[in-house]
Amino acid sequence: MTDAPATDRTLDCKGLLCPMPIVKLSKMIKEMASGEVVVLEATDPGAVPDVIAWSKNTGHPLIAQDQEGKVMRFWIRKA
Repeated sequence: MTDAPATDRTLDCKGLLCPMPIVKLSKMIKEMASGEVVVLEATDPGAVPDVIAWSKNTGHPLIAQDQEGKVMRFWIRKA
């Protein structure tokens, strides 16, 4: 993806199954400053609906997402 948003942190959750990507994302978001962006990398297809739902429930916006092969990337900005 050439137009990827600027990223402050990367969270590698490749190979982890639900709910671990969301658990790790929640922990990392708590450590971040408001406005910072984390990119979550996951391979579990369940991450797509999980991240979308988590974003809506927590108010931390999902600003972009893409997929390259089996790796899905989600850019989330801390509210």
